[in-house]
Amino acid sequence: MEAISAFVGEINGLVWGPPMLVMILGVGLFLSIGLKLMPILKLGAGFRLMWSGRARGDASEGEIPPFQALMTALSATVGTGNIAGVATAVFLGGPGALFWMWLTALVGMATKYSEAVLAVRFREVDERGAHVGGPMYYIRNGLGSKWAWLGILFAVFASVAAFGIGNTVQANSVADVLETNFGLPHWLTGLILMVLVGMVLIGGIRRIGQVASALVPFMAVSYVFVGLVVLAINAHDIPDAFGMVFTHAFSPIAAQGGFAGAAVWAAIRFGVARGIFSNEAGLGSAPIAHAAAQTNNPVKQGMVAMLGTFIDTIIVCSITGLVIITSGAWTSGETGAALTSLAFEQGLPGFGNYLVAIALAIFAFTTIIGWSFYGERCIEFLFGVKAIVPYRVLWILAIPVGATVNLGFIWLVADTLNAMMALPNLIALLLLSPVVFRLTRDYFDKEKALGVK
Repeated sequence: MEAISAFVGEINGLVWGPPMLVMILGVGLFLSIGLKLMPILKLGAGFRLMWSGRARGDASEGEIPPFQALMTALSATVGTGNIAGVATAVFLGGPGALFWMWLTALVGMATKYSEAVLAVRFREVDERGAHVGGPMYYIRNGLGSKWAWLGILFAVFASVAAFGIGNTVQANSVADVLETNFGLPHWLTGLILMVLVGMVLIGGIRRIGQVASALVPFMAVSYVFVGLVVLAINAHDIPDAFGMVFTHAFSPIAAQGGFAGAAVWAAIRFGVARGIFSNEAGLGSAPIAHAAAQTNNPVKQGMVAMLGTFIDTIIVCSITGLVIITSGAWTSGETGAALTSLAFEQGLPGFGNYLVAIALAIFAFTTIIGWSFYGERCIEFLFGVKAIVPYRVLWILAIPVGATVNLGFIWLVADTLNAMMALPNLIALLLLSPVVFRLTRDYFDKEKALGVK
């Protein structure tokens, strides 16, 4: 096992080296500039669109309303990355890692927007009559047959990576935190999760969309509210927390208490890596959900999609990071979900850690059902609809396995597979960027001609 961990660790260092970080941030920055910062400037319009009647579907095409598509994508992104991932980034990279998470999210909004635009523009209808899309489809249909191998590569990486980022990591984190706080055995947590996920997956994307649209808003708002309460209690430490975030994004931080110290590179590396793990901008996962939206307009769905990155990282991850820093728990030596639990417990003694445990369990459950859909679509692309049921069975059986294995190794594998599935998608986004820019320009020119703000 040690040899395998060492091997995966070497691959991880390679795929998450400077070239990958430059590519993720670079593609996001390129798209942001090409879109003239539209995702940031039109953030308010995106929220209005999400809540308006237009976000409930403007066409018969598609399986679920655009709002449910966003909630399905958010169900897969708002997970352990928002609780354990942020804590790990701060533990390994210091407070400065939070700054790089923010930067990743701001440019990632353009990435997520572009992914959804292309997903709707180049989606297909499969033999069951369902709308399917995502990087593998916009690579094949947008770039042509000579690039088909790149789409296959994405589908292979994503269908396997799903078992890491979207399944075993989530189950393991839930089992760990429930055992710590409630004494629930890992195997029992895995069994309960397996049954609950199986019940949802029977209903396909429509059931997933319904469950996600009910659970995601509730859990996100509840978590943010509790986090704000803790920040209000720690209000006098907030200015210093922001000072550390910005200072140590560009300068090393010395060892303090149980914190081993971190170089600037560590802040960048773990901030970007955990930011991507959390909001998935550039991974190519979210557009698979947005391709199922009931809409004929790629730009509208893109504007709804970009909100996912903002909500996930700028709002939810920021709450977690600031609670950890203002509480001082980041120097305790704890990491992962245990660090977040400790930070909330210090602010809300007696029940703060239980709130984190419950939030993480719900977050992880929705992530597992969201990512099951991503994996299904990728496996369908590779082998056809006949492969969906066997994949679902494997997916459900992997949950109790993930709940009982070593957390560190699972994080390492998930981190590595993230980068490997991101590469084909980022290449496709660059090559298809003229399509995104043209569709966006045409849409807003039409809106301007109609006098719509």
